[in-house]
Amino acid sequence: MNIAVLLAGGSGKRMGGPEPKQFIKVAGNPILEHSIRAFSANPGIDEIVIVCHADYLDLASGIAKPYPKVKHVVPGGKERYDSSLAAIRLYCDHPQDNILIHDAVRCLVSQRIITDCLNALQKFEAVDVAVPCTDTICEVNSDGHIVRIPARSSLRNVQTPQGFRLNTIAKAYELGLKDPEFITTDDAGVVHRYLPDTPIYVVNGESTNIKITFPEDLILAEKILKSDNK
Repeated sequence: MNIAVLLAGGSGKRMGGPEPKQFIKVAGNPILEHSIRAFSANPGIDEIVIVCHADYLDLASGIAKPYPKVKHVVPGGKERYDSSLAAIRLYCDHPQDNILIHDAVRCLVSQRIITDCLNALQKFEAVDVAVPCTDTICEVNSDGHIVRIPARSSLRNVQTPQGFRLNTIAKAYELGLKDPEFITTDDAGVVHRYLPDTPIYVVNGESTNIKITFPEDLILAEKILKSDNK
């Protein structure tokens, strides 16, 4: 099977609203629903799992009710990786299945990106989505001095979904959780660090596949969604 996991556990503090940003309405529907709809529409996706804060399970379940591919709505944890693990552990008996882990607030993900990730998983055990960096990136030290300027041509801005063979991502986390210095910001980073011999193929992302974080992102998302629905 191909399983899509929508991580919807964020608090959305930077948005400044009364509710987490994944439940804010854009173009008439909650952000979470737009993401559910995108993965539901893809014929390659068999099941969808939503991971959210325990306080919002009923709200998320209500949003998901019209979408039969949504099989589970489960609570996450304190850290992002706790939410990923909550979904991964649901399918521990299906090690050869594929899993796409996606930030639910990237509600503009295209069918092309989803399909390309699924196709890449036929050959690779781990897949990431990224776009070329358009700005020069510099590395600084604790004094604020530039110590390195990597070649921009080799740099990418990472997006989601990130895709994995279930046994691969489960093994990476098993190793990572044994590390007393375990820190991660995304799932592909766990594979890269703890399964270094596993190639991670990069699928081309899109500039519109934004992560809604700030109020101005809502304006852009609204504009894109209304344009797509014309």
